[in-house]
Amino acid sequence: MARIQFESVRKQYPNGYTALENLNLDIADKEFLVLLGPSGCGKSTTLNMIAGLEDVTDGNLRFDDAVMNTVPPHKRDVAMVFQSYALYPHKTVYDNIAFGLKMRKFDAAEIDRRVRDAARRLEIEPLLQRRPDQLSGGQRQRVALGRAMVRQPQVFLMDEPLSNLDAALRISMRAEIKQLHQAMQTTFVYVTHDQAEALTLADRIVVMRSGVVQQIGSPDAIYERPANMFVASFLGNPPINFLRGRLTRLPQGLVFRSGATSLTLPPAAAQKLSAHDGREVVLGIRAEDVAEEAGPDAAFLGGRILSVLPVGSDQFLELEVEDSKLFFRVGKECQHKAGDQARLAINLNRLHVFDPDTTQNLLWA
Repeated sequence: MARIQFESVRKQYPNGYTALENLNLDIADKEFLVLLGPSGCGKSTTLNMIAGLEDVTDGNLRFDDAVMNTVPPHKRDVAMVFQSYALYPHKTVYDNIAFGLKMRKFDAAEIDRRVRDAARRLEIEPLLQRRPDQLSGGQRQRVALGRAMVRQPQVFLMDEPLSNLDAALRISMRAEIKQLHQAMQTTFVYVTHDQAEALTLADRIVVMRSGVVQQIGSPDAIYERPANMFVASFLGNPPINFLRGRLTRLPQGLVFRSGATSLTLPPAAAQKLSAHDGREVVLGIRAEDVAEEAGPDAAFLGGRILSVLPVGSDQFLELEVEDSKLFFRVGKECQHKAGDQARLAINLNRLHVFDPDTTQNLLWA
């Protein structure tokens, strides 16, 4: 069992800087939890607390029912994979993987069995007699994973382990890490600033900002129902578009207006926002929620195209709407070019509406 609980945990350093504030988090046994956020948001501090590398200032950290605040790292039964791999350059791959087991005085036959089993799973058996400087970045990452695997820990901690790899290798390594979690049936806690890693790997995502949790949920919930403007903007490529305007009640229903732009909200959204009639709001439109042809739940958004950016199978359109620059993702068949006037169909059922003062999502409050 490896259930991890943070109970009102705060981390403050001697210089007065608070890295974490009132963290309440329950990580289930065998869960793959991803801590997501920009640099300095507190995600690595959270991971280091689990590992015992950072002390808890206030609150309690529990493994199952045991308070771990003062338990030293070597007694926590966790294994950590670092961004830098942290391999011993003078040791072979075999000895790097075996090092932790040797320090714990495991029997030589058991060490050999575990090392070769990990090497087989990670497909690095031919590399066991090489040294780190003879390996590629992806191979080094597999060795780092193998060194953690042989420990058979209750908790697997990963701190941005793929950030040093090229884009193609990151994709393949994500799949390997997901398979590793499924095979090991162990609790994984993974730190990243990469939204694609979080959405691909996680059972649940914790979005953090300035030491405070913004939202916890499944990848689908975080993306489809962001709690606030920060969460909405942190996931999506290109990021979500924001357009400031006002809600007005007209005969046809509740209408969002921004200059010459007018969008009648669907009945379900209008009902949820009825108390905000006459108030300023921020409309959120995901880049992919547009098309050149209108469907049954669409309305048109018009503006001047400032740029067209091909990105392989898609194109990014930069559209000037009411003095705002909005980015949309469309198919390669789109024939627009810079300078054109365009009307794009917006899927009204996928709009988000935010309070400009609190930044909270009014549709999912």
